[in-house]
Amino acid sequence: MTDRSARPVAVFDLDNTLADTAHRQHFLEGRPRNWSGFFAAAPEDPPLAEGVALLQEQARECEIVYLTGRPERCRRDTRDWLAAHGLPEGRIHMRGNADRRPARFTKLEILRRLARDREVRVLVDDDELVCDDAERAGFTVVRARWAAKSAVLEDAQEREGRT
Repeated sequence: MTDRSARPVAVFDLDNTLADTAHRQHFLEGRPRNWSGFFAAAPEDPPLAEGVALLQEQARECEIVYLTGRPERCRRDTRDWLAAHGLPEGRIHMRGNADRRPARFTKLEILRRLARDREVRVLVDDDELVCDDAERAGFTVVRARWAAKSAVLEDAQEREGRT
């Protein structure tokens, strides 16, 4: 049962929604992919102005929830990055370190769990498959199309379940 008296939540992805990953995507080009290097470079991500502006706008009426495909071992760096860029505090949902399911499955599972007791006002994400599945499930979606597309990152999101 959804608590309509509580503030709704606005759910934001991180990579290529709020954080520009372009400078670290080279870690994913070789085989095997260098996931350690990719995630170690995340604290250096510049913020994406369009995503940050939308987040600040939503924060006026909503509680902010961060929903990322980053593994749990990146929690401290993620929390520090959000604080360093003056982004609102909020719950951070991350995948388990060994969870390799595609983001569209892990994120939809969490969205449904959030919606059990709160109104989910919007999901903002760059992953088209996540957005498609969330819309089919009845969620309002904003597709974050302000970062440069990366075929390497899209493949990683769907096939390797790493971000």
